[in-house]
Amino acid sequence: MNIRIIMVAHAPLAHALRACALHVYPDCAEDLIAMDVNAEEDPEVTLEKLEYLRDDLADRPTLVLTDIFGATPSNVAKKFVEGTPAKLIAGVNLPMLLRAINYRNESLEALMQRALAGGAQGVMQVAVTAPQNQVKKIYDKKQSNYQQ
Repeated sequence: MNIRIIMVAHAPLAHALRACALHVYPDCAEDLIAMDVNAEEDPEVTLEKLEYLRDDLADRPTLVLTDIFGATPSNVAKKFVEGTPAKLIAGVNLPMLLRAINYRNESLEALMQRALAGGAQGVMQVAVTAPQNQVKKIYDKKQSNYQQ
């Protein structure tokens, strides 16, 4: 059974991330739920919307991803998962989401660790020039420097 992933984020981030993920993994539509939180929406209203999903939490492992720790979506998601076996991660980004989707058939604990790693590894400075100490590859016919 695949783990269900619920994203709770400031509008329109959750639906935008879902659209990107479905572009890469079109088969995960049933396992990926997005809830955008509008700025003018009362947090209790958002929590009520999430409560419709609560019945499934007991039957199915769930990973909840939210954008900013301490913001309204995160606070609502925290209330939502309290007392359930669901796991909650703040700081969602596309690399984290794609990693979570890719490994959603693993245990919830393993999936949480993979998602955290994917999110952290997806954030990096990108060099605009090749490092001075990069060795040229023998198979590099153009003698160009490549970064990995």
